[in-house]
Amino acid sequence: MNELNGYDVEDLKVGMVATFSKTITEADIVLFAGVSGDNNAVHVNEEFAATTRFGGRIAHGFLTASVISAAVANRLPGPGTVYLSQQLQFRAPVRPGQTVHATVTVSSIDTTKRRVGLETVCRVGDTVVIDGQALVMTTSAAKRAEQSAAR
Repeated sequence: MNELNGYDVEDLKVGMVATFSKTITEADIVLFAGVSGDNNAVHVNEEFAATTRFGGRIAHGFLTASVISAAVANRLPGPGTVYLSQQLQFRAPVRPGQTVHATVTVSSIDTTKRRVGLETVCRVGDTVVIDGQALVMTTSAAKRAEQSAAR
C-alpha cells in the first residue's frame, strides 16, 4: 500500500476486504439535507416521520451509502481511487444514532485499465441496509513509473 495513493492495482487481489464504520448523527442528517437539498420530511421532521411506515425519522439513503465511499477512499483501494459507477439496493432504513459498517470486497481486477470491481455492503448490526457493486479506477505503480520516466 502506498501511503499517498492507497493500494495500487498491482497490489490488489480478488477477495481483499476492508470495512469503514460511521455512526449517523443528527448533525449528519441536517447537514446532508442542507448540502443535497433533500429536505424530505421523513428525514427532518419527527412529527411527520412518526406517521410513516418507518415510525420515525430515518437517514437519507445516499447519506448511508456515502459510508461506502469512505470505505473506498480511505481503506480499499484507498487514496487516489476514482469512482466510475455504483449500483445500490436499499434494504432497510437507518435511524439517527445507528452505526453503519460499510464493507467492500474486491471482486474483479482489470490491471490494464486499472479498473477494480467491488462488492459493497452496509450493515447496521446484523441487518443489511444497502448492498450493491461498484466499479472504481485505482492508482498504478507501473503508470507512475512510466510517467516519471517520461519527465
